[in-house]
Amino acid sequence: MHTHRNRLAPVVLAIALFTSGCGYNRIQTLDEATSQSKQQISVQLQRRADLIPNLVEVVKGFAAQEAQVFETVAEARAKLAGAAASGDLAQMSAASQQMNGALGRLIAISESYPLLKSNENFLRLQDELAGTENRVAVARTDYNTTVNAYNAYIRKFPQLMTAKVMGMKAREYFELTNAAAAEVPKVDFAPPGGKTP
Repeated sequence: MHTHRNRLAPVVLAIALFTSGCGYNRIQTLDEATSQSKQQISVQLQRRADLIPNLVEVVKGFAAQEAQVFETVAEARAKLAGAAASGDLAQMSAASQQMNGALGRLIAISESYPLLKSNENFLRLQDELAGTENRVAVARTDYNTTVNAYNAYIRKFPQLMTAKVMGMKAREYFELTNAAAAEVPKVDFAPPGGKTP
């Protein structure tokens, strides 16, 4: 029995050295960090989607006749919530862009309703939405940073060989679908043309 352990010890040591030297553990760590960062994007997009109904309800209280805008926002919100739940980066990016456009139209309504612009709930929701937009941007940056570290690591030798054996592939970045999507929706309530009343 003692001799069996003595023979097994070098094998265990060799496996430990191989897995640490070939980057196995580091690949796992980086892959997990990337997955966690991706989850943060989903969480923040879901938080954004959750704020929308409250904002819509406040606006409806002042501008009930804007039914088409409300419908557009509801559709965009449903797509955003579905994309956030799916975790699919392309869907999340497209849905986020669609939500930006819908929110822009919703916020533009406030120009026709001065009482809405000064409503405490509307202003609070506007602040929460702006804060969430910032969190989405931070989560996106953090995710892309972890993807960059992971992708760079698995391209190096000998990790390249380990990644191939493990079936690990480069992760995709969270890219916005066009330059306009990179802009956070403007929620400053200035009238079109940029002049404040």
